[in-house]
Amino acid sequence: MMTSLSSHRWLRPAAGDRTPRLSYGADYNPEQWPREVWKEDVRLMQEAGVTIVSLAIFSWARLEPAEGRWDFAWLDEVMDLLHDSGIDVDLATATASPPPWLVERHPEILPVTRTGETVWPGGRQHWRPTSPVFRAHALRLVETMATRYRDHPALAAWHVSNELGCHNVYDYSDDAAHAFRDWLRARYGTVDALNDAWATTFWSQIYSDWQQILPPRLAATHPNPTQQLDFKRFSSDALKDYLRAERDVLRRVTPDIPVTTNFMVMGGTGGMNYPDWADEVDFVSNDHYVTPGPQGLDELSFSANLTSGIAGGHPWFLMEHSTSAVNWQPVNQAKRPGELTRDSLLHVAHGADAVAFFQWRQSAGGAEKYHSAMVPHAGPDSDIFRTVSALGQTLTGLAPVAGSVRRTARAAILFDWESWWTSELDSHPTSRLRYHQEALDWYSAFLELGVRADVITARSDLTRYDVVVAPVLHVVPKALADRLTAYCTGGGHLVTTYFSGIVDENDHVWLGGYPGALRDLLGIRIEEMAPLADGESVMLGDGSTATLWTDRITVVDPDVTVLTDYVTGDQAGRPAVTRRTLPGGGSATYVSTRLGRHLGPLLSRLLEAADVRSELPPDARGRVELAVRVNDAGVYWFLVNRTDQSVVLPGTGGRVLVGRGDDAGTVTLAPRGVAVVHRDR
Repeated sequence: MMTSLSSHRWLRPAAGDRTPRLSYGADYNPEQWPREVWKEDVRLMQEAGVTIVSLAIFSWARLEPAEGRWDFAWLDEVMDLLHDSGIDVDLATATASPPPWLVERHPEILPVTRTGETVWPGGRQHWRPTSPVFRAHALRLVETMATRYRDHPALAAWHVSNELGCHNVYDYSDDAAHAFRDWLRARYGTVDALNDAWATTFWSQIYSDWQQILPPRLAATHPNPTQQLDFKRFSSDALKDYLRAERDVLRRVTPDIPVTTNFMVMGGTGGMNYPDWADEVDFVSNDHYVTPGPQGLDELSFSANLTSGIAGGHPWFLMEHSTSAVNWQPVNQAKRPGELTRDSLLHVAHGADAVAFFQWRQSAGGAEKYHSAMVPHAGPDSDIFRTVSALGQTLTGLAPVAGSVRRTARAAILFDWESWWTSELDSHPTSRLRYHQEALDWYSAFLELGVRADVITARSDLTRYDVVVAPVLHVVPKALADRLTAYCTGGGHLVTTYFSGIVDENDHVWLGGYPGALRDLLGIRIEEMAPLADGESVMLGDGSTATLWTDRITVVDPDVTVLTDYVTGDQAGRPAVTRRTLPGGGSATYVSTRLGRHLGPLLSRLLEAADVRSELPPDARGRVELAVRVNDAGVYWFLVNRTDQSVVLPGTGGRVLVGRGDDAGTVTLAPRGVAVVHRDR
């Protein structure tokens, strides 16, 4: 179960001072450098304000150069050097990539793709999450490290593996097949129950024995959709089980040292159900890298916000992000002036109590040598190092923020992993639907209106919010349908979209007409979906243009109002957006098409009906993002300039901790700048 970050030693200065702080640091890979560089590294870390580093992440081959032969002398030296310099260590278990000798002796640990190809060594994460051989060797390493360093004064936290599932979330090997069957037995109990859940009467797929069941490997056509969904669930659970195995060793040997692992909450990494993992760690950590494109900053904010939602609104650790360019995108562009600091502080705005980069010193060789770092190839006499040093001072000045929690917004976006997985399966009305993109578009619309919105999961308490937007909420078990109905009848305002409410937890369609489980709540009925062809668009009565999807809607409840209709296309004259009012003062709105970056006018209308308004002055809306954290000492407004021009915000009030302000309460934001204002509760 997650614990309070403020209780962890690495968030407090040395010498027994219990005052919280924001931690600052990076992945540190001293094994890539000769010993004479290490002291220079530590000196520069002190200059930059570094307080914690993640160590030994990819060090297995160095720590155990041959089976059972250990070499900890170099790591002992680095741990001592860091401690003597007042720098804490988030020590990795070093299990992320197995060493060559292990693969040579046990090639059966290598993952297998859906098409039967072996994933060979040469990169990283070349191991099966379900391999008992890999697990035995990895846990022996974990136990050895935990025993050796359990009393080391530098040890502040344990870092399980690294980015679990980044490259090996889906393994189709025989080990995976065996573990998948065990997982299915636990879920369904009997083969008959599985046959019912998987609808195996279709295409003569009825199973008579567990041994007949395989992962959804390459098939002649679309594999069974529930089999695919269950394999996604299983794959996330298999990695979670591995996380638990390492964690349990660490807790047994070092019960007082908190354990975490770095999630990857961003658009392209949907394989791991992080809300389901959150309770397995002592505090949530996340890695994030900016997505190129016009919504790149929006996506950073969305992912940080969602990480806070996964952490239950409590503070979390930004384990990795970049000082500038990365190395793995088609075109790797450097960050512009102000973006390094802005990106870092935007994570803090959404609850991060620690800011760390990949990595400390830019590698001279290897696959990530062109990935930026705190100390670039140019050395400390560089703009990047001067900027990260200034950021260290800024974070020191933000110590009062440490331990604060995010203030609940009045609106929220519900993000659901199982709907993400299921809505994008094959053999659907369209293969063009992108769940994460639809959610991000709604978030961008909130940002354009200057209205704070939390990004939450299906586990969250909906009653804390006046408005909940649930885009493409495709998987709706009865229990969730009942919760949403209770939310609306209790006065809440639900907004959902096309392809929502369609299936239950087994990916079986709710019969009787769409949108299935939400049909009665929304007061509409749809007989047939009408997705649009590539390049096709339709006009709505409010003047907006829509793409991707339309629905043939029939209004069946007298309390439903048509907010706008289609004026072009096959659905011309039919409702496009409907809103049902409920006796308790709540409402349920259905948006039957994709409006993309043009959602603003509709969202503004829906928020106005719920009396949800921006806290920013009119001139700042869309130009400035506001995030709010709060503790006993007060409220902290983070004001983030989303533009390349200066922005002036009059009447902000409070004491400016970061940025420029005057005695009249006016704050001036530099282009891509950030201000933090401390206000009374």
